[in-house]
Amino acid sequence: MKEIRVLLAHNRYRERGGEDEVVDSEAELLRSRGHAVEFLLRDNREIESTGDAAVAALWSRRAARETRALIDKFRPHILHVHNTFPLLSPSIYWAAQGRGVAVVQTLHNFRLFCAQAMFLRGGQICEDCVGHLPWRGIVRRCYRGSLAQSAVLVGSLGLHRTLGSYRAKVTRYIALNEFCRRKFIAGGIPASKIAVRPNFADIGATPPQARFGGLFVGRLAPEKGVGTLRAALLEDVVPFDVIGTGPQEGTLRALPGVRLLGRLGQQEVQARMRRASFLVLPSVWYENFPRVLIEAFACGLPVIASRIGALAELIEPGKTGLLFSPGSARELRQAIDWARSHPNRMEQMGLNARERYEAEYTPQINYRRLIAIYQDAIREPHGRRAA
Repeated sequence: MKEIRVLLAHNRYRERGGEDEVVDSEAELLRSRGHAVEFLLRDNREIESTGDAAVAALWSRRAARETRALIDKFRPHILHVHNTFPLLSPSIYWAAQGRGVAVVQTLHNFRLFCAQAMFLRGGQICEDCVGHLPWRGIVRRCYRGSLAQSAVLVGSLGLHRTLGSYRAKVTRYIALNEFCRRKFIAGGIPASKIAVRPNFADIGATPPQARFGGLFVGRLAPEKGVGTLRAALLEDVVPFDVIGTGPQEGTLRALPGVRLLGRLGQQEVQARMRRASFLVLPSVWYENFPRVLIEAFACGLPVIASRIGALAELIEPGKTGLLFSPGSARELRQAIDWARSHPNRMEQMGLNARERYEAEYTPQINYRRLIAIYQDAIREPHGRRAA
């Protein structure tokens, strides 16, 4: 087959995050290897001006119309979807199938089964809606604490489950790891439709240099375990840099030894990863596959993480990092103290982490996995195929 042409669809978030970065990195990965790539994009900042988010979330005629027009003009082999909520909607699946184009959907979170998208309620894991229509999400106001917005989201899920949009219109789903694949199967997606492909990063080898202190990189929000991190750093001075912003930023201010660096560019983040002794990932939700983990491994930085969800599978204790019970500030503090007391062991873990990156998370390996998924999807019939 000639070079695969890809139409990437994504509804960007108000605050740029890892998912938005994945979309841009994926486009560059494909273009750098000779593939034609076009975008179908919407942005949540449009909601304030258009005010049509509720209707669009159910069925966006505009997005379906734009999808058909782009397919007719660009002639893609694949519509690769990342996020449809709320302004694109699953109507784009139907538009693609109507033009005979295979649909691949990357599942970055658990939105198809959970109104809150993270299986998290009140700071605790909640899987009450797995395998069912998440109607509890309305009663509990799981989406942004809003009854109305939760109803729109759950209504969209219910509508498209009934129409068969998720089961019949998506050719292949991409899960970022085996843990998430099992959750998606439990939620009702046929196992035969799900392929596993992790995120990737393009980072060169780290030259040897002195390392010192701890590092956190991410949104400063409850689900990221900021409360656990704060409690673990209270006891005495631990040299620790925090990169990121968010609603819990203030809780880390004035902690001895902690420097709040705010939002930094990718190059500066990686430079600090090369100088730190360990990265802390204290999340209390089922992280699908945080890019910061891959970036840390690529920079030879071992990771201290919560023993939860995919993190418990992605980090090998004693080899690429350390694990602690989610939400346990005491265990996190013990892990930090151990890391500070065993610099040689942590250095070896960093070397192991880089080896893991080179074996599994480089652009070259990721590209081969992606193309294999595309080829598999294209081989299946999709209605009227574009010329």
